[in-house]
Amino acid sequence: MDLRAHNIFLAIALSAGTILPAVAQESSAPFGSTLPFQNAVTGEPLDWSMANEEGRDTPAVKEFFKTGHNPYTTIPKNCLTNFENVFLTSCSGCHGHLGEGKIGPGLNDNYWTYPAGKTDVGLFSIIYGGAQAQMGPHSDLELDQILQVMAWVRHLYKDGVADATWLTDDQKKSFKPYDEAADTEVKKTEDPAKCEARPFE
Repeated sequence: MDLRAHNIFLAIALSAGTILPAVAQESSAPFGSTLPFQNAVTGEPLDWSMANEEGRDTPAVKEFFKTGHNPYTTIPKNCLTNFENVFLTSCSGCHGHLGEGKIGPGLNDNYWTYPAGKTDVGLFSIIYGGAQAQMGPHSDLELDQILQVMAWVRHLYKDGVADATWLTDDQKKSFKPYDEAADTEVKKTEDPAKCEARPFE
């Protein structure tokens, strides 16, 4: 197709409305969310057309896109084993088993390479859309799995509550920094049957 023919085709497509809606569909967040989901590097809206087809419409995902807060942070600490497994599989190779950092930055302290990570919307955007260096986009994960990873990362936080801006006021009152030994003991009390229930459903 020569340049003149290409321009004619483009003009027809635009006038027929076949191109602009497709662009809007890709940049529109799920469930009509108006929250600022942006690429951590470019600031552009995230491309939702890349999202995994599975895990898009769970109660947690719907709640998150409505409020901007990850409901999985309310899960009892002895019900986080599955979340840990997703983190270990997808994230620990670069960020360490405890989020302490390896070839990628630490995730368990109050310093954020991308300050947006202090909010749930920002951290979700970084994981889904990727960042610089070797931090590619994780649109391969289900949206629900991204929320699970986020909950585990927040669980690993070891610094002061004042910088834990993702916590609600009630959560801040009972906050305790991550302690590996204490966490091991908590895991022993996990009841798989009870952990199937989600307090926000």
